[in-house]
Amino acid sequence: MLKLSQFQPHGDGQTLDTEILQTALDQAAQTRETLEIGAGTYLTGSLFIAAHTQVKFEAGAKLVGSTELDDYRMIETRIAGVETQWPAAILNVLSGTDVSISGPGEIDGQGPVWWERYWGTDQQGGQRKIYDAKNLRWIVDYEVKRPREILLYQSDHCVVSDLTLRRSGFWNCQITYCDQIEVKNLIVTENNGPSTDGIDVDSSTNVHIHHCDLSCGDDCIVVKSGRDGDGLRVNRPAEKIEIDHCVIHSGYGVTIGSEVSAGVHDVHVHDMVFENTDCGFRMKSSADRGGTISNILVEHLEMHNVQFPFSWLMNWHTQYNKKTMAVTPDMPPMWAAVAAQIPVEQQKTLVRDITVRNVVATLSADYAKEARAFDLKAFQDKPMQNITFTDCHLTASEFGHLIAVENLLMNRVYVSVKHDNDQALEKFDTR
Repeated sequence: MLKLSQFQPHGDGQTLDTEILQTALDQAAQTRETLEIGAGTYLTGSLFIAAHTQVKFEAGAKLVGSTELDDYRMIETRIAGVETQWPAAILNVLSGTDVSISGPGEIDGQGPVWWERYWGTDQQGGQRKIYDAKNLRWIVDYEVKRPREILLYQSDHCVVSDLTLRRSGFWNCQITYCDQIEVKNLIVTENNGPSTDGIDVDSSTNVHIHHCDLSCGDDCIVVKSGRDGDGLRVNRPAEKIEIDHCVIHSGYGVTIGSEVSAGVHDVHVHDMVFENTDCGFRMKSSADRGGTISNILVEHLEMHNVQFPFSWLMNWHTQYNKKTMAVTPDMPPMWAAVAAQIPVEQQKTLVRDITVRNVVATLSADYAKEARAFDLKAFQDKPMQNITFTDCHLTASEFGHLIAVENLLMNRVYVSVKHDNDQALEKFDTR
């Protein structure tokens, strides 16, 4: 066992410990010893974990991410479905195999500093306001760079477990171009900022996420496979994903999308609890996006005070997805990658072969929001196909929408609603 204390870190949360931590990680990789990070608060920029390395955070051990962007190495990576240069995460496994990162320690990204740079102190300002005024909503999320907490990239046979991730500047745990990954007993909390997804599975295969507890400001667990033209260029689907025995307290639930240009297939979501979330099981895409979502099994879900148990919007958030500039020779490379389109004949996402069963959704008597049981919206020329709901008991304010759905079977589905559809809820389509 290799102990971080041997390298004499400051551990005061005020003095940068990046170099000391990296030296310890490098030695652990060379000697194949487990690096034990003892109690202490370690201020750090980006750290890189090599293949065949085991890192163990003891109780009381905390990494605190620096709030200086220069402390994060710029790397070739993928952000929101587009390959680009972006700051590395706090912990990075790049082209690594046989890596274990385990707790019970924690990582604190000092998110509020990064969130304010994006949307100001009141969520109405910052860089977002500036870009919105220029009709550049589609690029601002890429331009305002914010570090993630954990990145697994082009890696395999890795395990992340028993850690607490809080206040991430951007996504908490991203898994991109990976195979044979397990994430378990992860706590994601205090994430009330923009794009603070919990766990993102991006163009990866054989991923198992289980027994996690998540509170997020965006999608809690999400499966993606690339955005528009850049996603189709890479053309690497997300497949063979299992998500189970997690508890979700806030955010947009378990999501497929919105970046699905290479397709998402063979996903099994089961034995999940949702408490006071905006969404339960969600699918979202854009008219420009393309790709196919298929062979999805969702079962044994308990939802309490969930506003949208099933929100499947194939033309979601048009302001974010609609590019307002054509690709030009003098455009910055990242802008060109985001703006790239796919052929018109391949646009519009096809959703097919979806099975949902054994779901109970209830509302408290004092639940203040308007809840919609179903929000299934596709395209007339590319409807959802072969959708089955079985043994579902849903309580909501309104039934909702079924638009462009072909071969829909509802078997023992019981829905209790209070009133007609509320037009005020239509604004959710553009979130």
